[in-house]
Amino acid sequence: MKVVLAPDKFKGSLPAPEVAAALERGLLAAAPDLEIVKVPVADGGEGTVEAAISAGYRRHRAIVTGPTGRPLEAAFAVDGLRAVVELAAASGLDVLPGGRLEPLAATSRGTGELIRAALDTGCTEIVLGVGGSACTDGGAGLLQGLGARLLDDGGADLPHGGEALVRLAAVDLSGLDGRLDRASIVLASDVDNPLLGSDGAAAVFGPQKGASPEQVELLDAALGRFVQVLAGELGPGTRAAAVFPGAGAAGGVGFAALAVLNARRERGIDVVMGLTGLRRKLDGARLVVTGEGSLDTQSLEGKAPVGVAEAAAAAGAQVFAVCGRNLLTEDRLRAAGISATFELLELEPDVQRCMASAPELLEQTGAAIAAILKEGTAAAALPGKRRPAEAGLLSTMKGA
Repeated sequence: MKVVLAPDKFKGSLPAPEVAAALERGLLAAAPDLEIVKVPVADGGEGTVEAAISAGYRRHRAIVTGPTGRPLEAAFAVDGLRAVVELAAASGLDVLPGGRLEPLAATSRGTGELIRAALDTGCTEIVLGVGGSACTDGGAGLLQGLGARLLDDGGADLPHGGEALVRLAAVDLSGLDGRLDRASIVLASDVDNPLLGSDGAAAVFGPQKGASPEQVELLDAALGRFVQVLAGELGPGTRAAAVFPGAGAAGGVGFAALAVLNARRERGIDVVMGLTGLRRKLDGARLVVTGEGSLDTQSLEGKAPVGVAEAAAAAGAQVFAVCGRNLLTEDRLRAAGISATFELLELEPDVQRCMASAPELLEQTGAAIAAILKEGTAAAALPGKRRPAEAGLLSTMKGA
């Protein structure tokens, strides 16, 4: 039987390739004759580059400006003329020095520098995965990293960060990297938020980056100033870009990509499935195992497990999900195309121990799934409360 393992990362615990590897060990220990195909995925945020590398892309590295201005090394992936750039690697919360939040001063400049590094390799198609950002600068830093200048009313360059945009007087795009004119940019994001207002980048995501209510208000005003000045440079289409779904992604980096780089937005999991060839690799599979650290309402809004389940349904495969914790009802999971769910917290209720022991717990879960595939009736051996007890599911698995 062919089984495809297509999990996302377990955030704070394991990257997606290691999740897939642990499941594979458990499956093969219990059922060595299984055909296992590992296709780690992501939703456009953290893990997108690793998913591409697992699919055969080459890893490249560059020294870029980190979210607080300190240099850091970040990876991107290249295959032919296509590069995959991950904002989180250069401008993300996970690369903040000491984890110290900088809601007003954090910059996306390093992401622009990563795009330039990708252009240096000769790439003409850039997949920009956004998510997990530390900044709320509207993508101003992204543009600075690509050669633009942001000036105050005295003609001096603005410092990094969203707060400084309240003093923005002019944007000089004459130094923008000319190779962008010959490149196509895909914005991989599952965020639908606009740039400004109560549903915008500052209001919705600013608090996650450490912004107080007063700072949220300041950042939203600063982003509004950024739109106003850019519109004076580029025309009224800039204001339309600010309300386009996804403009608020990654602290507004989505806006700069759409308004200035003429990016095309696509759902992150769809982009990653294209990069990894997942749909093609589903041919002949009887079971697909997906998952992520937390299955919750956000998972139903275009995240990786639901995207994988949609693709699996089109291929005629059953879908199991593995997670650290599950906050969804059985009915909602089944409506999303997930037949059974395995929750690691059912094996180890202590959250910290569960996260630390994730590889071993995933191996146990893989072995339990193998028992279902071998016997067709092994619900009692399954961890977790969501067990595939329906006769139809078990008869489908049995003898396949």
